[in-house]
Amino acid sequence: MPSAFTNTPVSPRSNRSTPRATPPTHTTNAVRRRTRRARATAVGLASVALAAGAVSSLAGSAPSASASAASYPTGAGLVLNAPIVSAAATPTGGGYWLVGADGGVFAFGDAGYHGSVGALHVNSPIVGFTATPDGHGYWEVAADGGVFAFGDAGFYGSAGANTLGSPIAGMARTSDGRGYWLVGADGGVFAFGDAGFHGAATHMSPTSPIVGIAPSSDGAGYWEVAANGSIYAFGDAPFYGTAPISAPAVAVDAAGGGYRVVSRDGGTFAFGGATYRGSLAGLTLNKPIMASSSTGSGYVDVAADGGVFNFGSVGFYGSLGGSTVHTPQAPPAPVAAPASDYGLSSYQIAAWDRVNLCEEGGNWGVNGAVFAGGLGMSRANWAQFNTFGFSGNAAYAAPLQQIRVAVAFATYYYGNSDWAPDQNGCTGGY
Repeated sequence: MPSAFTNTPVSPRSNRSTPRATPPTHTTNAVRRRTRRARATAVGLASVALAAGAVSSLAGSAPSASASAASYPTGAGLVLNAPIVSAAATPTGGGYWLVGADGGVFAFGDAGYHGSVGALHVNSPIVGFTATPDGHGYWEVAADGGVFAFGDAGFYGSAGANTLGSPIAGMARTSDGRGYWLVGADGGVFAFGDAGFHGAATHMSPTSPIVGIAPSSDGAGYWEVAANGSIYAFGDAPFYGTAPISAPAVAVDAAGGGYRVVSRDGGTFAFGGATYRGSLAGLTLNKPIMASSSTGSGYVDVAADGGVFNFGSVGFYGSLGGSTVHTPQAPPAPVAAPASDYGLSSYQIAAWDRVNLCEEGGNWGVNGAVFAGGLGMSRANWAQFNTFGFSGNAAYAAPLQQIRVAVAFATYYYGNSDWAPDQNGCTGGY
């Protein structure tokens, strides 16, 4: 596995002799019903019917002189039902969509609103979003592999009926919009429509989950990125290097024949023909960056609270900055047993307490789409190593229970029950 801090070009494409080819499956009747209802429901969390207020972008291109900053929508006074988890710029760079974990879609600039699953009850949180080539439609994908199509986006199948080895982490479309790929946190790739299967990073990144996928310009290949910044290239997608991130990666974005890796702290790393136009590295953000999207010679980064940061040719047309993300009250956490009951040492507790402070600022109830709990553990790893009967969601487990699962993880992968991530830079993701 390429190291997150090694720039030596090493492509895993030689492993194509043992691909995990997953054939498309027809969506279930339930998904069909939800999709039909979503098409007919012209509501999400909102479609930019937000109160205007003073807004400015922290970085990137200045707004058009024809519109004052006060005319751009903001999230002031708005409570989001769920954090923003994905985004896409329009083909022109004149707008963008923001998407919440509950499926709500927010359209800005020349981005059209074509529907959402925000008003429906979906079985799993939304984790990915991509728009059609002309921008007149888009797809949403849930962690269980369910796909929802809106506008002129065609439905070509989903993984909703499959038994997944890990949650879906993202999606990307083909250049003509007649197909798409889904990628799982374990690196597995599901190809639908005219999307070709070119290999997968399954089992190549056992200690850091895959968090995104981006296609090569002709769609005959793609890149996968892991939370630790490692890149896995397949098909005709060239390998240009891995990202020396200082916070977990959240997305990989194709641009200019190359790719950009974006991390949770707003760091941007451009490879190949991808152009670097600036980043948020070193700035204090209200919420972590969750998504990024390129078009032309610019890109837009989006934070969990809907804050928008534009660079290069992508203009600023409003944001959800200033909004409050609703945090549902968690079920009462199990009463934590004494450390001795879990077989934990004081050293292990102290080590993972440091991880919690660095990763989540002391919050043990983080409930994200891919990572959850106070240690930033992926849902896939929690499901694999929680053999103790604790809550199925790390966010609802007591701190010592979360540490017990983390120790099981460390023992399995590193052969050392006292191992914990190096927190000098708060790097990686696992």
